[in-house]
Amino acid sequence: MLSENIKKLRKSKGLSQQELAVELNVVRQTLSKWENGLSVPDADMLVSLSNTFDVPVSSLLGETISEKEANTIQSLANKLEIINLQLAQRKESRQKILHISFILGSVLIIIGFLIMAALGSSYLTWTSNDMETAVLIVFLHGIEWLFIRVAPLLLIGALIGVYITRKKILDIIKKDLGN
Repeated sequence: MLSENIKKLRKSKGLSQQELAVELNVVRQTLSKWENGLSVPDADMLVSLSNTFDVPVSSLLGETISEKEANTIQSLANKLEIINLQLAQRKESRQKILHISFILGSVLIIIGFLIMAALGSSYLTWTSNDMETAVLIVFLHGIEWLFIRVAPLLLIGALIGVYITRKKILDIIKKDLGN
């Protein structure tokens, strides 16, 4: 909601991201992150945004709350904490999906090698004396040739990805167990 409101209010004022960033004394990439929901402005920056857009902070946050509550820094801090928790949860779930994807990719590549080994497939010794099956053999030969050349690199990359994301997943689990 906050990201959409910042973008909508910026466009309604006819400002580009660069112009608003200069006015707020931040870099354009920071403003882009706010508008895409990848980060949120701190409480002081929310006040600056509300002054720039001539709207109360509560409107930026997308809630209708009493005027007294809208002016308190504590209420802003509470809302920002909720937004930050939501962003952290989204990042953690993406990290878990990425980790599982790397594991699944590694397993599929290993299964491909096992299937080729079980079938006794040796693509360099294939011959095609029969013209009717020559096209099929060339097609299968191309797939196997590509797999043999590319799969080891993909497997190494996937295993590195599993290792890197494993460390991050363990940090997430430790944090969850500590809370």
